Amino acid sequence: MTYRDATPPRGTGADRTERELREALSALADGVQAAPDAYRTARGEWLRRERRRRLVLAVLVAVVFALATLIGLWVLNQAPADPGVIFSGTGSPAAVSITGSPADVSLTGSPTGGSLPRPHP
Repeated sequence: MTYRDATPPRGTGADRTERELREALSALADGVQAAPDAYRTARGEWLRRERRRRLVLAVLVAVVFALATLIGLWVLNQAPADPGVIFSGTGSPAAVSITGSPADVSLTGSPTGGSLPRPHP
Protein backbone atom coordinates (compact mmCIF):
# COMPACT_ATOMS: atom_id res chain seq x y z
CA MET A 1 0.00 0.00 0.00
CA THR A 2 1.43 3.37 -1.00
CA TYR A 3 0.93 6.79 0.48
CA ARG A 4 -1.36 7.60 -2.44
CA ASP A 5 -3.70 4.74 -1.55
CA ALA A 6 -3.76 5.67 2.15
CA THR A 7 -4.76 9.31 1.68
CA PRO A 8 -8.47 9.95 1.33
CA PRO A 9 -9.60 12.29 -1.44
CA ARG A 10 -10.43 15.79 -0.32
CA GLY A 11 -13.11 18.09 -1.62
CA THR A 12 -11.59 21.59 -1.84
CA GLY A 13 -9.87 22.91 -4.95
CA ALA A 14 -6.42 23.34 -3.34
CA ASP A 15 -6.63 19.91 -1.77
CA ARG A 16 -7.66 18.41 -5.08
CA THR A 17 -4.71 20.03 -6.89
CA GLU A 18 -2.34 18.82 -4.19
CA ARG A 19 -3.77 15.29 -4.44
CA GLU A 20 -3.48 15.21 -8.23
CA LEU A 21 0.05 16.50 -8.08
CA ARG A 22 0.95 13.90 -5.48
CA GLU A 23 -0.57 11.14 -7.63
CA ALA A 24 1.26 12.33 -10.74
CA LEU A 25 4.59 12.46 -8.92
CA SER A 26 3.95 9.07 -7.34
CA ALA A 27 3.19 7.54 -10.72
CA LEU A 28 6.33 9.09 -12.13
CA ALA A 29 8.40 7.78 -9.19
CA ASP A 30 6.93 4.30 -9.62
CA GLY A 31 8.06 4.25 -13.25
CA VAL A 32 11.68 5.11 -12.45
CA GLN A 33 13.90 2.07 -12.01
CA ALA A 34 17.45 2.38 -10.72
CA ALA A 35 20.16 0.56 -12.62
CA PRO A 36 21.12 -2.64 -10.79
CA ASP A 37 24.82 -1.78 -10.69
CA ALA A 38 24.47 2.01 -10.17
CA TYR A 39 26.20 1.95 -6.78
CA ARG A 40 29.09 -0.16 -8.05
CA THR A 41 29.55 2.13 -11.06
CA ALA A 42 29.44 5.30 -8.96
CA ARG A 43 31.86 3.83 -6.41
CA GLY A 44 34.25 2.74 -9.15
CA GLU A 45 34.26 6.23 -10.66
CA TRP A 46 34.87 7.77 -7.24
CA LEU A 47 37.77 5.39 -6.56
CA ARG A 48 39.32 6.17 -9.95
CA ARG A 49 39.11 9.90 -9.26
CA GLU A 50 40.62 9.40 -5.78
CA ARG A 51 43.51 7.33 -7.19
CA ARG A 52 44.13 9.97 -9.83
CA ARG A 53 44.15 12.76 -7.22
CA ARG A 54 46.66 10.84 -5.10
CA LEU A 55 48.86 10.09 -8.09
CA VAL A 56 48.87 13.73 -9.19
CA LEU A 57 49.72 14.81 -5.64
CA ALA A 58 52.58 12.28 -5.41
CA VAL A 59 54.00 13.42 -8.75
CA LEU A 60 53.71 17.06 -7.70
CA VAL A 61 55.53 16.39 -4.41
CA ALA A 62 58.29 14.50 -6.26
CA VAL A 63 58.71 17.32 -8.79
CA VAL A 64 58.89 19.98 -6.06
CA PHE A 65 61.41 17.91 -4.07
CA ALA A 66 63.59 17.29 -7.14
CA LEU A 67 63.41 20.95 -8.13
CA ALA A 68 64.38 22.10 -4.63
CA THR A 69 67.30 19.65 -4.60
CA LEU A 70 68.53 20.81 -8.00
CA ILE A 71 68.26 24.47 -7.03
CA GLY A 72 70.16 23.78 -3.80
CA LEU A 73 72.94 21.97 -5.65
CA TRP A 74 73.10 24.76 -8.23
CA VAL A 75 73.41 27.40 -5.49
CA LEU A 76 76.14 25.43 -3.76
CA ASN A 77 77.97 25.05 -7.08
CA GLN A 78 77.95 28.84 -7.57
CA ALA A 79 80.43 29.34 -4.68
CA PRO A 80 83.56 31.27 -5.72
CA ALA A 81 86.43 29.13 -7.01
CA ASP A 82 89.21 31.06 -5.24
CA PRO A 83 89.90 29.87 -1.69
CA GLY A 84 89.28 33.28 -0.12
CA VAL A 85 91.04 35.05 2.74
CA ILE A 86 90.70 32.38 5.38
CA PHE A 87 92.56 29.72 3.41
CA SER A 88 95.16 31.89 1.66
CA GLY A 89 98.12 30.82 3.84
CA THR A 90 100.52 28.03 3.08
CA GLY A 91 100.66 26.58 6.57
CA SER A 92 98.10 25.00 8.76
CA PRO A 93 96.70 27.04 11.69
CA ALA A 94 97.54 24.08 13.93
CA ALA A 95 101.24 24.46 13.06
CA VAL A 96 101.55 27.86 14.76
CA SER A 97 104.51 27.90 17.12
CA ILE A 98 106.24 30.62 19.14
CA THR A 99 110.03 30.71 18.78
CA GLY A 100 112.72 32.88 20.30
CA SER A 101 112.61 35.14 23.29
CA PRO A 102 109.46 36.85 24.48
CA ALA A 103 110.66 40.08 22.89
CA ASP A 104 111.13 38.41 19.51
CA VAL A 105 107.86 36.62 18.86
CA SER A 106 107.23 35.13 15.45
CA LEU A 107 104.57 32.83 14.27
CA THR A 108 105.54 30.25 11.72
CA GLY A 109 102.75 29.01 9.56
CA SER A 110 100.57 32.05 10.08
CA PRO A 111 97.74 32.58 7.60
CA THR A 112 99.72 35.29 5.78
CA GLY A 113 102.83 33.16 5.58
CA GLY A 114 105.04 35.70 7.38
CA SER A 115 105.73 36.66 10.95
CA LEU A 116 104.04 39.13 13.20
CA PRO A 117 105.61 42.57 13.62
CA ARG A 118 107.78 43.10 16.65
CA PRO A 119 106.33 45.06 19.52
CA HIS A 120 108.13 48.36 20.21
CA PRO A 121 109.95 48.44 23.56
